[in-house]
Amino acid sequence: MNARSINLKGLAKLALLLLVLTLIILVNSTELRQVTWLRILFGVSALNFTVRATVPLVLGALSGILCERTGIINIGIEGMMLAGAFAAFTAKVATNSWPLLASLLFGVLLASLLFGVAVALLVGALMGLLHGLMSIRYRMDQIISGTVLIILAAGITAYLFDRNAIAEGKFSQISIPLLSDIPVIGDILFTNAPITFAALILVFVLQVALFRSRWGLRTRACGEHPRAADTVGIKVNRYRYVNTMLGGMVAALAGAYLVLEAVGQFQEGMTAGRGFISLAAMIFGNWNPVGALGAAALFGYTQALQNELLLAGFVNIPRQFVAMLPYVVTIIAVAGLVGKVRAPAAEGKVYQTEGGE
Repeated sequence: MNARSINLKGLAKLALLLLVLTLIILVNSTELRQVTWLRILFGVSALNFTVRATVPLVLGALSGILCERTGIINIGIEGMMLAGAFAAFTAKVATNSWPLLASLLFGVLLASLLFGVAVALLVGALMGLLHGLMSIRYRMDQIISGTVLIILAAGITAYLFDRNAIAEGKFSQISIPLLSDIPVIGDILFTNAPITFAALILVFVLQVALFRSRWGLRTRACGEHPRAADTVGIKVNRYRYVNTMLGGMVAALAGAYLVLEAVGQFQEGMTAGRGFISLAAMIFGNWNPVGALGAAALFGYTQALQNELLLAGFVNIPRQFVAMLPYVVTIIAVAGLVGKVRAPAAEGKVYQTEGGE
């Protein structure tokens, strides 16, 4: 593939993006909003839903990237998300009226919400550490290890969940000055709650860190050729432990988003397969943070489209078939990439140093 073909592809993508943005603005600011199918496809309601649906998916995908770029398969994202959601809910319920100095400085509600996020991150780190111990220390099959995390999280949260507990309040939206005043786009992208902004920022931070920093180079070396990395003095298993814990924290943040920003309460099994769709977004994005964001946005958009179709009564087929749309698109997208994307070469392979550690 030469530079000219790459430039043409880049220009085509830019032209498509500008076309979509133009359609969004026209549909939401002119009489085109009266056209039902255009409103379903490009209306503010569908696009706001897309953003809300994308956040947990992209955080889950970033979790997978952090783990798998160092060579640890993580199908336990679903369990990490659920554990993070339950931890955030439990911490929020316990501190609904938290009378601490932080409450005086930031307000009772905000201090409680921030504490919920902190507890979720801690639980996510512990889940990541557990996955690392099973995969690295005890050399368990990493698929089985991830499955254990999912079953463990589902069982513990269902057993400990108090259905009478109520978490009071959730993060409110923040408008970015000037940017939020942009017609249509400002309301969709620049008027959101804190975890949404954090997720979008994290995508670009991780993109730069993975491909423009020493940590990123060493992380990718551990996932591609651990023996060569060890030869030049990189502690392969240490990087795998750290990155798996970081991945657990990011997945738990996705769970905290569901409780502290999206829904406001906890429900059994509330992740509803988002961890598996996140894995699909990671693969569809070729283990690249920006690519994963695009894939997560696609899957989030299908969820929004499903919601809009059901609300509008636009189709004359059973609602169960419409509800299948996000999962069908996910299957088709991943199936179409078989043989076209490449996972890190040492993914899923236990690494043992010459000293046997």
